[in-house]
Amino acid sequence: MSNKLIIDELSNIVIDGKKEVEKLLNKDQSIITESIIVPSKEEGGFFKGVVGDFQKKEVINRFIYGDNLNIMKELIKGESCPSLKGKIDLIYIDPPFLSKADYNTKISLPLKDKKVTIEKFAYSDIWKEGIVSYLKMLYPRLLLMKELLSDEGSIYVHLDWHIVHYVKILMDEIFGEDMFLNEIIWSYKSGGVSKKYFSRKHDTILLYSKTGKYIFNPQKEKSYNRGLKPYRFKGVEEFVDDIGWYTLVNMKDVWNIDMVGRTSKERVGYATQKPEKLLERIILSSTNENSIVADFFAGSGTTAAVAERLNRRWILSDMGLTSALTVQKRIIDIKGHQFLFQRLEGEELTSNGELKIKGIDKQNLKDKEELISIELEGYEIDIDNIPIEKKYKKLVEEVLEEDSLNLIDFISIDPDYNGEVFISRWQNFRENDIYKVEEFIELKLPKKQKRNIAVKVVDVFGYENKYIFEV
Repeated sequence: MSNKLIIDELSNIVIDGKKEVEKLLNKDQSIITESIIVPSKEEGGFFKGVVGDFQKKEVINRFIYGDNLNIMKELIKGESCPSLKGKIDLIYIDPPFLSKADYNTKISLPLKDKKVTIEKFAYSDIWKEGIVSYLKMLYPRLLLMKELLSDEGSIYVHLDWHIVHYVKILMDEIFGEDMFLNEIIWSYKSGGVSKKYFSRKHDTILLYSKTGKYIFNPQKEKSYNRGLKPYRFKGVEEFVDDIGWYTLVNMKDVWNIDMVGRTSKERVGYATQKPEKLLERIILSSTNENSIVADFFAGSGTTAAVAERLNRRWILSDMGLTSALTVQKRIIDIKGHQFLFQRLEGEELTSNGELKIKGIDKQNLKDKEELISIELEGYEIDIDNIPIEKKYKKLVEEVLEEDSLNLIDFISIDPDYNGEVFISRWQNFRENDIYKVEEFIELKLPKKQKRNIAVKVVDVFGYENKYIFEV
């Protein structure tokens, strides 16, 4: 499709997008709470068996699994959850870039004293009608995001050269040209060069506010003196580092921040993961403590991880199960606050395996405590139903034969399951260098005559299973 035809289509995209939102707001589709997660990762040693303390209180922080269009509609209407219309101070989104590629998640598995890697489909960035279908997807979502923003709110839309020029036209139409604040250039180093054009080594982030009274906290950056020597101007504070003398000035719109390296501690194995330093700069600039931050294309969950660390509240959503689990593990790993895992009505969590339990035991301890011991035996899965290439299925078979528990990615326990909402108060999961969960689980709990223990497992392919035992 030529550029002329795409430009001609823009008015239809706007008209159709507004109609879609109007229809959408008349439909009901609930947001369902699957679990409340109290971060309490098994640490071992002296802290082995420690269970998180559940606090019965209103929780804002949440990950919602499903189509973000319907999720945002529900967050605006507030029928199945508290309305967040006009309450979010910052929305950051990193939508697909129209890169015309499919993205896979790499899964590392231990096999015969070495690591093998298989790939599983994560998401597609291929659009049937190309640019037009991409813009049709994005426009109604941007409309809903504006409704969710507070009067002090702003939105950062992270894109690259593929599509940013067209998205800016839509943003001008939705927010108004006068609400455009910045075109931020994120410059980074990465591999690959071209002999046909200048190497593309930056992304573009469009920044708009909802009104003229938006939150903005200027961040500072180093400005090195000429010759790297001190100026000694009266009233000007100067500093020195290994490079030379500098002053601190308000940050400009070109940001030099490294990408997440292959060996970085931040790395979670998600293909399009963004660095925490980038999100830290955005969140500090456009929010205050306790502001609500949202990201409706959550991906690896960097937005939530940084918001948590900076004492902001957060709402994330994504329609990928890989994203859902990655975000949960990330917040648990940093010992974050209690949060919700929710799903959109109709978005079911799929099951394709069975956990084998060798035994469960209960022992009385002193000081009104008891010790619950759970020993895992194995894991069975229907390999034919796993959506991976044939060459990888052979490797999975070998892993199953050697030690089937190596296919479990995440395990969590509700020691007092009420039959309704799963309250995860103990978690254990595979690490970047340890590809296995605990086989022998111990939980230290207050004594109780009998209790229902619910065990939830998620395997490396995203399949989820729950088991309930009375002890």
